[in-house]
Amino acid sequence: MSAPLDPKTMSDADLASHLAEVAGRILVNVRESGLFSAKALGKAGDQTANQFLCHALREVRPQDGLLSEEEKDNPDRLAMSRVWIVDPVDGTREYGEERADWAVHVGLAIDGQPAIGAVALPGLDGGTLLRSDEPRALPPAPDKLRMVISRTRPAREAVAIAERLGAELVPMGSAGAKAMAVILGQADIYLHSGGQYEWDSMAPVAVALAHGLHCSRIDGSPLVYNQSDVYLPDLLICRKEQASQMLALIAELAQADG
Repeated sequence: MSAPLDPKTMSDADLASHLAEVAGRILVNVRESGLFSAKALGKAGDQTANQFLCHALREVRPQDGLLSEEEKDNPDRLAMSRVWIVDPVDGTREYGEERADWAVHVGLAIDGQPAIGAVALPGLDGGTLLRSDEPRALPPAPDKLRMVISRTRPAREAVAIAERLGAELVPMGSAGAKAMAVILGQADIYLHSGGQYEWDSMAPVAVALAHGLHCSRIDGSPLVYNQSDVYLPDLLICRKEQASQMLALIAELAQADG
C-alpha cells in the first residue's frame, strides 16, 4: 500500500497535477455512470469537478486566491500574489458528446505570470497528463505544418493564415486539447482569436512555456493573468522558430482588414 498523501507538503506542481488527474477520473466516472443525457452530462460534470477542485484548493492552499470558470468570482484574488486558475471541464460540449478532445486545467499564476500548470486529457486512451515541471521532448516539425482550429467555430484569421502558409487545418475541441496537441506532435500552431477567458489558457500556457514553445497574444504582447477583467480573447502557441513569421502574418492580415 502506498503512503498516504500529505497535500500540505506537496509542491505546487505536484498538487496541480494530482488535482487535474483526480478531477479527470471523477469526470470519466460521471460520464460512465450512464445517468445523463449529453446536455445534462456537461452540466453535471462541470459542477462535480468544480466542487472537488475548489474545495480541495481551499483546504490545501487556503492563503491563495482562486478563479474558476464555474465559481462566482471573488475580487479578493486581485490583491494576492498567488492565484489558482482552474477550468473543471474545458470543452464541455466535447465531454458531453463523449469525445476525447476535452481537458481539465489546473494552473497557478504568480504575480500575473503562468507559473505552474497541469492539463489532464482523460478522454485519450488511458488518459494523458501534461505538467509544466516535467517537459517532454517535442517531436520534430513536419515539412507541411499543421494548424489546430476550433471544430465548430474556426477563427477567420487562423484559416486565412493557414492558407498563406500552406498549412493543414486540424479541427479539434477544447482549448486545452488544442494547446497540448502542439506538444504531443498532433499539430504545430495554435492560433485563436475568437474569444477566451483566463481559465481557458492559463494552465495550457504554463505547460506550453515549460516545453519551450512561444506563447503570446496575437499582437505579440504577453499573456497576463489574475486581472479584474478575465476576458483574454486571443493567443498564439507555436514553436519559437515560427513565432516571428506568424506574428508578421497576423499583423499583415490586421492591416489589410484596416
